[in-house]
Amino acid sequence: MTVTIEFGQLMLSPGQSVLLSGMTWSQFEEILAELGEHRANRIAYDQGMLEIMVPLPEHEYFKSSIGDLIQDLAEELGIEYECFGSTTWKKQEKMAGAEPDECFYIQSLPAILGRLDIDLNQDPPPDLVLEVDMTNKSLNRLQIYSRLGVPEVWRYDQGQLWLYHLVEEYVETESSLTFPEFPVKRIPDFVKQNLMTGRTALRRRFREWVRSL
Repeated sequence: MTVTIEFGQLMLSPGQSVLLSGMTWSQFEEILAELGEHRANRIAYDQGMLEIMVPLPEHEYFKSSIGDLIQDLAEELGIEYECFGSTTWKKQEKMAGAEPDECFYIQSLPAILGRLDIDLNQDPPPDLVLEVDMTNKSLNRLQIYSRLGVPEVWRYDQGQLWLYHLVEEYVETESSLTFPEFPVKRIPDFVKQNLMTGRTALRRRFREWVRSL
């Protein structure tokens, strides 16, 4: 596949990705600057390997829907949070960087509240990261997030939600660190059952479900 980066635009179609090897940290930073902030692609960096991908519409739907319901769940449970979407998180010391589909500060919120200049070289990482897998990603996102120190990762893949807690490495679990009493693994089924409704109806029904439990 021929890939060109020109005037900040990466010529890839939805669902396509490119993997570049032998990339130094400074080259990683240069590519981030060249691509800019307002773009459709997602980037991940892992010890010299750089992956750039463009998500599919299906990916964006589930990313947005599950992300919305995480916020609704927190609000219904009275849990304060901040959502930082697909922010680029990176740490040169660990030679790791990634742009999650959604991410949230919850337990660590007091450390960053009111700030927009978060730097993982001195600040804590997001407490919860959501990754939606609709295509085969070349780089292991869990490996990257473990080096960034993210305590909890949710991975949506093939209609299921997989939960991981960081110990020394990620361990798969059945419950969420952030929402331990709520059956979060049922969220994808709830989204699919309400696929024919609009987003407002989906969120209203989800909040009613949360209250019923």
